[in-house]
Amino acid sequence: MTLTPNNPRLLTPGPLTTSHETKEAMLHDWGSRDQNFIDMNRQVRDRLLAIANASDTHVCVPLQGSGTFVVEAAICTLIPSDGKALILINGAYGRRMVKILEYVGRSYVILETPEDQPPSIDVLDQTLMDDPEISHVLTVHCETTSGILNPVEEIARTVKAHDRFMIIDAMSAFGAIALDAAKIPFDALMASSNKCLEGVPGMGFALIRESVLAECEGNAHSLSLDLYDQWQAMEINSQWRFTPPTHVIAAFDAAMKQFEAEGGVVGRHKRYSRNCRILIDGMRELGFKTLLSDNLQAPIIVTFKMPADPAFDFEVFYNHVKESGYVLYPGKLTVAPSFRIGCIGHLDAEDMYAALAAIRKILADMGVKNGAPAAT
Repeated sequence: MTLTPNNPRLLTPGPLTTSHETKEAMLHDWGSRDQNFIDMNRQVRDRLLAIANASDTHVCVPLQGSGTFVVEAAICTLIPSDGKALILINGAYGRRMVKILEYVGRSYVILETPEDQPPSIDVLDQTLMDDPEISHVLTVHCETTSGILNPVEEIARTVKAHDRFMIIDAMSAFGAIALDAAKIPFDALMASSNKCLEGVPGMGFALIRESVLAECEGNAHSLSLDLYDQWQAMEINSQWRFTPPTHVIAAFDAAMKQFEAEGGVVGRHKRYSRNCRILIDGMRELGFKTLLSDNLQAPIIVTFKMPADPAFDFEVFYNHVKESGYVLYPGKLTVAPSFRIGCIGHLDAEDMYAALAAIRKILADMGVKNGAPAAT
């Protein structure tokens, strides 16, 4: 790929840099009722279940739109009007689930921790013990507000010990961080095409325990977001209820073949972890400080605190980095001024070293002597 401002490397959590093969797959037009497309759609659904070792227990229900579309669809299909959710929050995407439930009038309570801290398993356990009305627990696997990796296995086991339903927003982790249905008892997880599986935006999907989804008829607040109805339609004729994102699915099919060739979750985690390590080590050499300690950091996106050096101006820095062929990500924290750099997508060690070299030169040109944040 030519490295220009009009075709940069995306150091973001998605949309992200895709391979030539993935882009090329979108050059063909597909009829949505054509058997070849139907077969491809079925293969994509089957592959997604296999990634989570969930083929025998769960079903895959895809949906048009961004990741938030399928998060809303899953939450509002699975939680009935008389249900009550407990939402574990340590970032913007936990808070987004709150907003979804407020829109549709579902009952909820929250357990919130700072953006640089995982939820407390002991507090979760006690909350479920104290409130038998809680029917569903919602959590985010990797909260891209900070890049923190939440302990979903411990959370899910605690939830199941109390016989409640477990829903995981796995948007930024699925495909790069292992999530095995045999080890993590989830009832539903949601992710999208344009994250760690390195497809293009336009499709989300939910992996839902079949026995649970079978009881959800009539729960949804919306025709287009009714995953029970979407599932039933696909079971009958393997087709989407409404016009599917054909080019997105074709690109996703190509991207998943590359994912499997790389070694699946193990291979992708290895590459992303190396990218992450190179990035963190290189930025720390320039004085930058990560928000998270290494034991909490997911190899997805890294949050760096803003430098205290008066010569540093983030907008100037961002624009110069973009002109060099790399797109960063603004911060979204409440605990500290920050910016983020992603390490996922069709990128490898060479890309990370090149991005660091560009950052090093830009800081020097700006007269920034050290990336360290203000002392606290």
